[in-house]
Amino acid sequence: MKIAKIMVVLCMIFLCTNVFAQQTVSRQTETTVEDEYLSSVEGVIIRELSQADDRDNKMVSLQYIEEALSGGRESPDIQAALDSLAGEGITSQSRTNGRLVNNFPDVRAKACELLAQMPTEESKTTLVKVALADNEPMVVAAAIRSLGEIGINENDEVVSAIIWAQKKYATLNPTSSLAFEILTAFEKLAGSVEDKAPMIQSISAIASNYTFATPVRTKAYDLLKTMTGMSTSSSASSNRNTEK
Repeated sequence: MKIAKIMVVLCMIFLCTNVFAQQTVSRQTETTVEDEYLSSVEGVIIRELSQADDRDNKMVSLQYIEEALSGGRESPDIQAALDSLAGEGITSQSRTNGRLVNNFPDVRAKACELLAQMPTEESKTTLVKVALADNEPMVVAAAIRSLGEIGINENDEVVSAIIWAQKKYATLNPTSSLAFEILTAFEKLAGSVEDKAPMIQSISAIASNYTFATPVRTKAYDLLKTMTGMSTSSSASSNRNTEK
């Protein structure tokens, strides 16, 4: 009799567990479908706002993107929107009666900042284009900062772009804030650099340029010491290996 009761209890437990498991799977499926739907809707909103003509809608799209990335929601729509917004008025231009009407530096700078949260090869490529083509120091500074955070530097492509930007603005419009971002990016990318000589020359140019604020030149001197030490250490190691 006791055995029969135990069997009945076990059967009830099994049935309850099975029902609970089915309900859990159902809820998970519903949640997944809901998440996909919301992500799809979010992507459409971002895409439409980023393609609008006016600055305000583009800024709203960046707010949506920032919220999505903060929630871990990356998507091809977000990547495409950021790539487009980062070049707004530079790589993609809209004109009315010959006048450029979509030159929005603040939009480009924010897009460059957010691209650091999508550390892809595509983001890197977009940021390199911005660093080379943009004519606003604040935008170039944002692009270079993000390039340093992403950390991709195959064949010294990124460092070469940063060096080019440093030379361009040292001549046209030397800006301490941009020089600071350049040094910070060099610091982060130093371990991936194959040929450190051009980077060292670029850092030296900043250190000796008295147009820049003293803290910036001090940072350049400190980084120069570090880089020179790394270069010397690397050379000594190479010589030892050759002797062997």
